[in-house]
Amino acid sequence: MKLLATTALVGALVWAAFAAGSGAFAAEDAQRRDPQAQAPAPKTPAEIRDELYARLAASNDADETEGLVGLLFASYGRSGSDTGDLLIERARTAIAAQDYDAAGQILDAAVAFMPDRAEAWNARATLRYLDDDYDGSMADIAETLKRDPRHLGALMGMASILEARDKKKEALEVCERALALAPHWKNAEEAAGKLKAEIAGQEL
Repeated sequence: MKLLATTALVGALVWAAFAAGSGAFAAEDAQRRDPQAQAPAPKTPAEIRDELYARLAASNDADETEGLVGLLFASYGRSGSDTGDLLIERARTAIAAQDYDAAGQILDAAVAFMPDRAEAWNARATLRYLDDDYDGSMADIAETLKRDPRHLGALMGMASILEARDKKKEALEVCERALALAPHWKNAEEAAGKLKAEIAGQEL
């Protein structure tokens, strides 16, 4: 069985190399025939996220889902602006060091610099949540979801705040929104299961 798996893996790698080589050859051939032909433009962060959301919705495997969620969360920090991305990165470093004052100043600047980017608002929502400012966090989550209604981090942050406010049914609804986007996401499944058990206990 192990040998079969290894053989299959080698075959897949060979096929991937062949496909990549064929694609490169085709591109070079097209370039020779049309010297003015340009290579396809790189995908934007938004296009990458659209692809990841589509793959998450189609995934039937928990491990694959976990990997895709990781890629999606990494992509949230890429806005297409080097300055904006640097601000978010510095804010996250400050948050990790629990320097919330510095993080707040950086994130206020990030929101002012790129008000149309969901992650600037979401990062500040996270900071305010950690600083026990639930009202401020919920306001920033609302702004995040206006810009990206599928933002998994914002949805789970909202669910956490609703649960903390003892609004378990509303929190469960938000978890189910996250699961509709990422059907086999373990974090959302566990949160939803916990909330269902607590709601059932309250109704007994």
